Amino acid sequence: MPTCGVVYVHSTPLAVCQHVEWAIARVLTAPVTLHWTAQPVDPGARRAECSWTGRAGTGAELAAALRQWPMIRFEVTEEPSPGVDGERFMHVPGRGLFHGVMGASGDIQIGEDRLRAIMASARAPEALSHALEKALGSAWDAELEPYRYAGDGAPVTLLTRVG
Repeated sequence: MPTCGVVYVHSTPLAVCQHVEWAIARVLTAPVTLHWTAQPVDPGARRAECSWTGRAGTGAELAAALRQWPMIRFEVTEEPSPGVDGERFMHVPGRGLFHGVMGASGDIQIGEDRLRAIMASARAPEALSHALEKALGSAWDAELEPYRYAGDGAPVTLLTRVG
């Protein structure tokens, strides 16, 4: 069953833009040309976004391909499809890659077993709060938020996976 998602490259050096396109093209097995715009939050950097269609698991492949360049700030989402949860990946330089299960409304979902493990290991309310924030990817969200707003109104490219 095909699914869809979005790649948001929030910030990348100009010299890496072509490499980002090649990485996405390799995963989607189709030529990719993104419309790059200036990223006002990071002078000299560029940003782009594209919607994609492909099989379940494509979002993880895209995130793995893009994390080759540790200086890129990006997000990859994959919508839920029949029998498969949605996913959200966020990458921030110096922080690394966050992966979360995404519900139909776009919220990060924390499974029952993971919640039980967090509750069992938290020795104080502050520790519980910290562990939940980490499980939700709050630090990644906070760091990416200024870059998201800087992209409002930017053009979007639509891509389809061939294979």
